[in-house]
Amino acid sequence: MSERYHPPKIWLNDTSGSNKWASINSDKSGARYEKQLPLGKHALQLYSLGTPNGQKVTILLEELLALGIKEAEYDAYLINIGEADQFSSGFVGINANSKIPALVDKSGNQDVHVFESASILVHLAEKFGHFLASDGAARTATFNWLFWAQGSAPFLGGGFGHFYAYADEKQEYPINRFAMEVKRQLDVLDKQLADNNFIAGENYSIADMAIWPWYGNLVLGVLYDAAEFLQVETYSNVIRWAKMLESRVAVQRGRIVNRTWGEAWEQLPERHCAQDIENVLQLRP
Repeated sequence: MSERYHPPKIWLNDTSGSNKWASINSDKSGARYEKQLPLGKHALQLYSLGTPNGQKVTILLEELLALGIKEAEYDAYLINIGEADQFSSGFVGINANSKIPALVDKSGNQDVHVFESASILVHLAEKFGHFLASDGAARTATFNWLFWAQGSAPFLGGGFGHFYAYADEKQEYPINRFAMEVKRQLDVLDKQLADNNFIAGENYSIADMAIWPWYGNLVLGVLYDAAEFLQVETYSNVIRWAKMLESRVAVQRGRIVNRTWGEAWEQLPERHCAQDIENVLQLRP
């Protein structure tokens, strides 16, 4: 058993040790070095990584393109958070919080910088008039679940995922604490999906796109290799919904953008046209 931890009187950031995130993360914000972001030819410029938060935006963009909305064409550039790309002056210039994803919309007279995945989803849904009702109860329901995802997913990712999959040492208390919360969240979703085809009702929306990359990938066994540990088979409605979204072509396309791990057909570090995705997906066995 490891020595019992006693918090110091004053917290200090210890960057020593073998964990790479300890040397990257800091209690200070702002740019650490000068480097401009690359710029492509499309009006929408995305700077991201194919994590669950990044997948939300690329899935929406691919869904919009699947509807024939040519104005949703985009360039997607890789922000490698393991290499501290998020702390460049260019990235901090569009997202002071140094977190992926971040979007620059150059379609108007003035560039619009959009950060936080939910904000990007709302911006694009309202811009193109799809996947978010213009008013009424359906719009409110979508926002309810979109904001639920923003408040809940950190318990799954930064909480359970960190201590279960990434922490240098497995610790019983945090794993138990966050596993309990994740299972409660799955139960919330399962009961909602028992009476609804999609998360916010009968219509596919940005709420589904926000929640699927985290909770869909979790119950499908893709995230954290924790499906057995969490007994995800008991959440049959979530599994039904997760498989339904997984079968959508736009979801299959969006989930590989800015991804640099997994099978060869799952990796597309940068995306500048539809053919880029097709070239990778044709590698599927």
